[in-house]
Amino acid sequence: MNAKRALLIGTGLLSLSVLMQPAQSAQGAGAAQNRKPVHITRLYTGPDGLTHAEEIEALGPGGGNDVYKLLANSGAELRRSPPGRVIDWHTAPRRQYVITLSGHAEIELTGGKIISVGPGSIELAEDLTGKGHITRTVGTEDRVTIAIPVSDR
Repeated sequence: MNAKRALLIGTGLLSLSVLMQPAQSAQGAGAAQNRKPVHITRLYTGPDGLTHAEEIEALGPGGGNDVYKLLANSGAELRRSPPGRVIDWHTAPRRQYVITLSGHAEIELTGGKIISVGPGSIELAEDLTGKGHITRTVGTEDRVTIAIPVSDR
């Protein structure tokens, strides 16, 4: 069973490294102008005790170095949630990146704001206190994510 777990974690980390590498194209520099920006949705607790969200542009649409340094981290977990799973109001268990590898979910904030996530979506969950958010797995397939805890160092 440990070999299977190691294979799954390795596969998840490989997927992450592929996700974070800039797309290579035989079309040269012109293709760099057609790249989509990569965003991280940061969830955090505001002074009102409620979870808020902001978009961070990790990689811009143009060419260049295309490197975004993640916060210091240690360890990672692969998670699978079946369609229809709802985690009612909760806060993040720790500061962590959550990257969706497959499947889809909705994150609901106070006031009814819905954030849709799918393959390639990256969230930085920092809402450790307050009311938190609701997470729903939507669609017809399992949602597979990799959670990367952010170190305090």
